[in-house]
Amino acid sequence: MRFLFHDEAGARQLTLKGEAYKYIVKVRRHGIGDSVALRHPEKSGTLYTYRLEQSDGRRAELLLVSKASRVIAAARPLHIGWCTIDPKSVEKVLPQLNEMGVGKITFIACDRSQRQFRPDFERLNRILEASMQQCGRSEWMALETTDSLESFIAANPQTAVMDFTEERLVDTAGIDTVLIGCEGGFSEAERALLASCRTLRFDTPFILRSESAAVAVAAKVLL
Repeated sequence: MRFLFHDEAGARQLTLKGEAYKYIVKVRRHGIGDSVALRHPEKSGTLYTYRLEQSDGRRAELLLVSKASRVIAAARPLHIGWCTIDPKSVEKVLPQLNEMGVGKITFIACDRSQRQFRPDFERLNRILEASMQQCGRSEWMALETTDSLESFIAANPQTAVMDFTEERLVDTAGIDTVLIGCEGGFSEAERALLASCRTLRFDTPFILRSESAAVAVAAKVLL
């Protein structure tokens, strides 16, 4: 763990209890005099360093030692437009996408998306919080939805589309927004809509699942 989010981070003194106490003292084995790094969820660019002063088996008292602006972010932006799939599949790969530095995901209702699926942003942000604490990322990934592919392309005309085509994804220079289809791919009407976009494919003979494609393109562009 690189740091812990805490709603009172920045205060001169604070108390850790409950799950935060269990994690710092019983899991991480921090003891009296150890340094503990905290960030505030709404001011995540600042890193606060505390010293563990007291612990009674149920709570720990921390004293602020220092604070510093410490932004840990990807070297370049990547926005993924993702045609809606089963949220459970998204949840499985969201930590990897966060660790690689994906800046934003827009979930799009596409022709072949199953309409009963709706992203649970509260749950997704809890997953992101745990991932950020583990990998050290300080900037929150932005999450949003849009009702149509047409509106997404209108707002992001530079989008590169991942689909079955001749051009392979080799040079990622200039790519900052990519579109990933859902299971079953894009409909013919959607392909007609996307005809003006640059269309690329992975250099593989295999068909990737939607979530595999999202991880693959993030790794290709960001790492």
